[in-house]
Amino acid sequence: MQHRITLMALLVAAVPSLSIGAAHSGATKATAKLEATRGNAVTGTVSFEQQGDRVMVAAKVEGLKPGQAHGFHIHEKGDCSSGDGMSTCGHFNPTGKPHGSQDADHHAGDMPSLTADAQGRADVKFTLTGVSIGSGAADIVGKGLIVHAMPDDYRTQPTGNAGARLACAVITK
Repeated sequence: MQHRITLMALLVAAVPSLSIGAAHSGATKATAKLEATRGNAVTGTVSFEQQGDRVMVAAKVEGLKPGQAHGFHIHEKGDCSSGDGMSTCGHFNPTGKPHGSQDADHHAGDMPSLTADAQGRADVKFTLTGVSIGSGAADIVGKGLIVHAMPDDYRTQPTGNAGARLACAVITK
């Protein structure tokens, strides 16, 4: 038993890629690069990582209205060609649920709003349920990602009354 432990320690020391964190390196991931829509200045990066039946989201966004919340949604189409973000169509909703917050029944594309700091930046992390990366009906790869001008009220159907589309991205694997 002692020899096995010593051998394992030597292998880990000799091959750094065999560290304890290596088990997570095979995780399914996706990214999105937010580009401002016509007449706006919002940009940023968003990463998605599958963790079991949940998806961890990390977003860094700038050019937002300082101190304000902004609706943030995954949309049906991964198409930012219209210049105003409208080519992404409605919220991603493969299960036909009502619009809402993560605490209630909701579209797969409904996410927490981004709240900008005094410099107009948002740096957030949160976990989503009801979506996946790379497989199944709730796969977000190839979908659009939108930052809206107004906070999401999580009540108005089907949009959350979040206003104009300030930035658009396509989620890619």
